[in-house]
Amino acid sequence: MAIEEKVIQPESVTSTEQPVAETPSQAQPPIEAIKKKYEEQIANMQKDFAQKLAEKEEDRLGTKRKLNELYDKKKQEEQKILEDQGQFKSLWEEAKKTNQEMQQKINTLQQENENIKTSNEVASTKTTALAAISDLGAINAEQTLSLLEGKLQRNAEGKVIVLEGGIEHDLNTHLSSLKNPGSGWEHHFKPSSAAGMGAKPSPVSNVSGGTVNPWKTGNLTQQIIMENEEPDLAAVLKREAQQK
Repeated sequence: MAIEEKVIQPESVTSTEQPVAETPSQAQPPIEAIKKKYEEQIANMQKDFAQKLAEKEEDRLGTKRKLNELYDKKKQEEQKILEDQGQFKSLWEEAKKTNQEMQQKINTLQQENENIKTSNEVASTKTTALAAISDLGAINAEQTLSLLEGKLQRNAEGKVIVLEGGIEHDLNTHLSSLKNPGSGWEHHFKPSSAAGMGAKPSPVSNVSGGTVNPWKTGNLTQQIIMENEEPDLAAVLKREAQQK
């Protein structure tokens, strides 16, 4: 007789136990990894900060260098201005002194020219008057001229006149009136018969009627008269006086 085997199936057991959750130590990374991560972040931040700080420092130094360069340039410009002002002042003083000296020379030359002009005018006036006096037969033309010299002038037209009592008189007319008897001047002139009415006395005639060389006697008045009236004869007498 066969024996039946009875297989006993295990009964499904419904477990009442809940699965065990993982602990925090199992879900989070190790502390060393976190620490390393933060250290790297801090190192990077420090590196960035140091780099930015270096850049700022470089900017500061660059700005300082530029300011120093501007300051030095301005100082040099101011120094140059002072030097230029000193040189300009020196040049100005020198130019001023030179200008004063030149102006003084100009004034001196102008004064000399005025003196020469006046001397020439006086000499010309005396020569004209002396010739007129001699033409009218003055015994001593130079003496007569010296008596009239203070009254001789030139009018606006440059003509020699005699100013007497504030009134202008024509030179020849006035001299002719002096020859008239009773004028008080007639004794300075030769009688009309000796001089001749309107006749010119010879510039080289002396009182005795002989001929004299004024370049030998040194008679300046006769020299002037002869050079004006008889230049050819004057040249001959000059050569004659030089030879002797």
